[in-house]
Amino acid sequence: MINFKNIEMKKVKLFITAILLVQTAAVTAQVDLQNTGILFVTGSSDIVYVNGGLTNTSTAALTNNGSFYVRNNLSNAQVSMAIGTGTLYLTGSVAQSVGGTQPFRTFNLNTNNGSGITLNANLSVSGAHTFVNGIIASSVTPNYLVYEAGSSHSGSADNRHVSGWVKKHGNTNFTFPVGNGTYLRNAALSNLSALSEFNCKYLAPTPNPTNVAAPILLVDNNEYWDIPRISGGTAQVTLNWDNSKVSFPPFVLAEIRVVSYTAGLWTTRGGSATGNIATTGSLTSAITNDFGFLTFGSTDWFVPVKFLGFTAQRRNNYSQLDWSTTKEFNADRFDVERSDDGLNFRKIGVTTANNSAGVNAYQYNDHLPLNGTAWYRIKSIDKNGQQSYSIIALVTDRVARDAGLYVVNNPVRRSIFVSATGNYIGTYEYSIVNAAGQLMQKGSMQANGGISTIQLTATVAPGVYILDLKNSTHRLTERIVVQ
Repeated sequence: MINFKNIEMKKVKLFITAILLVQTAAVTAQVDLQNTGILFVTGSSDIVYVNGGLTNTSTAALTNNGSFYVRNNLSNAQVSMAIGTGTLYLTGSVAQSVGGTQPFRTFNLNTNNGSGITLNANLSVSGAHTFVNGIIASSVTPNYLVYEAGSSHSGSADNRHVSGWVKKHGNTNFTFPVGNGTYLRNAALSNLSALSEFNCKYLAPTPNPTNVAAPILLVDNNEYWDIPRISGGTAQVTLNWDNSKVSFPPFVLAEIRVVSYTAGLWTTRGGSATGNIATTGSLTSAITNDFGFLTFGSTDWFVPVKFLGFTAQRRNNYSQLDWSTTKEFNADRFDVERSDDGLNFRKIGVTTANNSAGVNAYQYNDHLPLNGTAWYRIKSIDKNGQQSYSIIALVTDRVARDAGLYVVNNPVRRSIFVSATGNYIGTYEYSIVNAAGQLMQKGSMQANGGISTIQLTATVAPGVYILDLKNSTHRLTERIVVQ
């Protein structure tokens, strides 16, 4: 170990370089450097090359205005280290760490270590950071790769990014070079209203994806970003998807929104997505004051294909099922499922998907006996095994009640089926109220004879509700149980 203390550094710098380079060339030995005094790298043409680790002690004064190469661990205990104007090169061939009791500060940073770099203390960049090779991982504490106001980075990719926490100061647009150690999954801030401090980390899987606030119905459960705001104002957040790296749900593009986890619910932060659901795309939120956990949400129920319609009709001794789709990408087949109680479904048939982006029409005839009512749904299955369901349709051979207007299924699941016949045919307004008297859903229903459907939104959780259905001449009020 070489110690230098309280000596004029212009001459010593050159001496250090010569000694270390000579030893490296001669025996390729690791030589550690401990600085307890003044270490001053004068200008851009000056180089310090440490073929080992660097320890900068609490009594040290390190200023780098040139090129400073460290091949092993880096430790700093100096308070308020000078930033300088030079570049720190972390270029080891074995795993390196950055530690100590104080942040290590540099103007420019170049990271080139395929074995990885672990941050056990903050590493601060005020100029430009160039990713060349290797993953930068932060410890659990957490510790940060800090980008000061005005700083930037370039070269991030799947094999070179931060797997852990990144911190950014300032009010300029910034992309966080974060990922999971295998894939780069960056996120960006733009249109910051004030000088701010934000942190960012990429994580998976998404917590509590079924806890949603209207109008959000579904949330991407495969990945999310934690972007807490420490100080500052509003901003826009840009997220991206890449199906070649992380599976993205087959949402409808126009219905995707940025969502944040607020008060236990995934809540929309707006935005309009661009790209291709099956490949890549991005989404920028509206200007928001809510940060923290962020991911993608959908205001529509999705299926691997887009269902245009699904009906079930009773014919002579069989039930005819008709459905149509569009935008079939990577589709494999449709399983036809039937239930005799509205709750438990079983597969009764299979239809091969056309796998066409145009409009596709399908028909299946169920010749199994009907005893009262049968519920049907179509399960769409992609070639990658992902699946989802259509709405539920039903047929019945029961004689309509004298009232002519009644709920067919109770308890209900996903949808309320209402029978309306004779002079009860017409348009109805409905409301669904919970036991506490809170309005959970409302809308209109068109009764054209036979069975009409009220599809429940995610706001109607399992429990007991009052359904109120009325028009100018008729009204039905009934207690329903949602399972």
